[in-house]
Amino acid sequence: MAGNSFGQLFRLTTWGESHGPGVGCTVDGCPAGLELELADIQHELDRRRVGQSVVSSTRQEADQVQILSGLFEGRTTGSPLAMLVLNSDAHSAHYAATKDLYRPGHADYTWDIKYGFRDWRGGGRSSARETVGRVAGGAIAKKLLATFGVQIIGYTLALGDLRAQVFEEAEIERNIMRCPDSVVAAQMIERVAAARQAKDSLGGIVELRARGVPPGLGEPVFDKLQADLGKAMFSIPAIKGVEIGEGFGVALLHGSENNDSFVRHPDGQIGTVTNRHGGILGGISTGEEIVLRLAAKPTPSIAQPQQTVDHAGNPATIEVHGRHDPTVLPRLVPVAEAMLALVLADHLLRQRAARVTFPQP
Repeated sequence: MAGNSFGQLFRLTTWGESHGPGVGCTVDGCPAGLELELADIQHELDRRRVGQSVVSSTRQEADQVQILSGLFEGRTTGSPLAMLVLNSDAHSAHYAATKDLYRPGHADYTWDIKYGFRDWRGGGRSSARETVGRVAGGAIAKKLLATFGVQIIGYTLALGDLRAQVFEEAEIERNIMRCPDSVVAAQMIERVAAARQAKDSLGGIVELRARGVPPGLGEPVFDKLQADLGKAMFSIPAIKGVEIGEGFGVALLHGSENNDSFVRHPDGQIGTVTNRHGGILGGISTGEEIVLRLAAKPTPSIAQPQQTVDHAGNPATIEVHGRHDPTVLPRLVPVAEAMLALVLADHLLRQRAARVTFPQP
């Protein structure tokens, strides 16, 4: 199966299925000598883990990672880093009753059309369980970026029509919605609880910020930085929209309103007064904060009766039971951060090969 690898110089390959023996990834291209501990990766996986709160799935997975290669005495060796997480709480029987039906909002039909058959246990390869490998690989990318002073944060900006009104960074990890507004976070939790009670689900928006990104990352034509970011984010399950900077808001502006004026900052670096461009111009980073927003659809697995068809096209009614997130947003945050880190790490290494001297932050 093609399409399981991402990146050029810093390359991630994920493998495994939702109800198989385990999931994991291989990271190739990480420079030798990077200080790395198991705890660095485990910390990110713990943020993504299921069963943490009332706004996530009740499936219980410890997600304890094993590093099988590429690490020696606390440093990367330059060889591929292989990581494994075993599945321990897969209840495949939950899906037996619906294995011949196409679940609305899922990839069941498209996988059958493409491959002729599919793994119906929890969605198989198309399950969000696959993102374990992304988060593990992204943790290594984050460590690499940190050596260049790059920091990435993500958070739940909106749940339906509830939107954060203030930004308090320290609040993000204090509440189970990962929302920077404590008042709105409490409202979000109530809204999710009501949706779960009604056997329904909710969508929303996750925002990402990357600080300290050096100018010059990205390629000017097909591998523009925003193009690779778009591919990375759209590859995440449930993502239906991506915008950078002002995004679709620029369609409402005049050029005189949208252009960001250049200045020399107090530290001597050239930058812009405003950041409507979201840190990227001409497909190349400007040195300003990179800002992205992701629109996530409501979790398609809901226990309400829905109309569908079976493999033969016969009409049927389906109720999807099992353990599912009433909203993907809190657990989407570490996954989206990981994909942003993977793109930036790859382009940082590519930029080091693009010119004789590489400006240090």
